[in-house]
Amino acid sequence: MGSSLTQPLEPAPSASPAPLAAPGAPTSPEQTPVVNNCWSCRVLSGSGLIGAGGYVYWVARKPLKLGYPPNPGTVMQMVIGISIACWGIVILSDPRGKAFRAG
Repeated sequence: MGSSLTQPLEPAPSASPAPLAAPGAPTSPEQTPVVNNCWSCRVLSGSGLIGAGGYVYWVARKPLKLGYPPNPGTVMQMVIGISIACWGIVILSDPRGKAFRAG
């Protein structure tokens, strides 16, 4: 039950590359993203991620408040919770400024 290679890995050398566009020729318009990055979408997803990160962090802190010593798994869970919350803050802050207000 071996596999056989039926097609070559590289194209045939006789294939010509695609022609380049002339300097004055119009180019195709830039593709717009399928999902626009609107303000309401950022607020909903950013606050959801902050809430999820807070929950993960809170669940990891619960045994520590009961007096159990921290172990690497608990510390890693706290780091992941903080990371998820920071991801939500980045989505809310929109550091690249690509978002727009819909409405």
